[in-house]
Amino acid sequence: MAPSLTSTQPRRLKILRWLLFGAALPLASCERAGVYDPQGPVAAAEWMLFVNATEIMLVVVIPVILATFGFAWWYRSSNPRASREADIAYEGRIELVVWSVPALVVILVGGVTWISCYQLDPAKPLAGTAKPLPVEVVALDWKWLFIYPDQGVAAVNQLVVPAGTPVSFRLTSATVMNSFFVPQLGSQIYAMGGMTTRLNLLADQPGDYPGISANFSGDGFAEMRFVVKSVPQASFDDWVAAAKATGAKLDDAGYAALARPSRAAPEATYGTVAPQLFDRIIEQTIAGPDKPSDAALCAPGQQGRS
Repeated sequence: MAPSLTSTQPRRLKILRWLLFGAALPLASCERAGVYDPQGPVAAAEWMLFVNATEIMLVVVIPVILATFGFAWWYRSSNPRASREADIAYEGRIELVVWSVPALVVILVGGVTWISCYQLDPAKPLAGTAKPLPVEVVALDWKWLFIYPDQGVAAVNQLVVPAGTPVSFRLTSATVMNSFFVPQLGSQIYAMGGMTTRLNLLADQPGDYPGISANFSGDGFAEMRFVVKSVPQASFDDWVAAAKATGAKLDDAGYAALARPSRAAPEATYGTVAPQLFDRIIEQTIAGPDKPSDAALCAPGQQGRS
């Protein structure tokens, strides 16, 4: 499991969080805390990596800034005590500091980043008290389709998950490349046509966490958003039951209608899902829009046709 914040670190993290937030405020969104407000172990570990890397680099940045002001003040024209020599001289001790300190910082930051990236491998399962929930994600123009293979339901632009339960994602795209990102849960990852990527996330507490496509994909890109609704297990079971009772049917015809490009698609649920739909979407994407996939050729009534 990815490392998380410990109880001995909150004061230091709170101070640095506000410093970083203030520095990034002109570029940050005013609506959401995003990566500054981690709500899961993956996002918390990524935030900790960001904090550690920033603190290490400040070891060089702060002394350089202070030295700049110090030299400017000491060597001001009105200071008669400042010694100014026209001859250029070599000072080995200064050269040692100038080159060794940045080199050590680069080595340290590189080591910390490499270790954290290994621990935060998107495909690495997360430890949890509950069995992971499989979810299949399909990026469409311009909406997100979430399929729950174990429950036999699906949803558009809403991802309902039990709080405290690891979620195991399989992601693909039925169109151009997209990027799946829930800032408060962590780990942006690409969804690519004809390919499957894997991601594991977990929401610690109940809440609504906005998700986006972080890769430009055309006219409806700005509205390609979804909401992760982290709810208690009982509420998740109720949502599945309600989807089964009132949701539409996501068969081949239903998927063909859903796959048509649309902007600002409303949230929707499907009570039944065609078997192996996610795998057939990948096959169809590989085959191309004008060529039937292997699954379609093997469907009833297709045998013997050329």
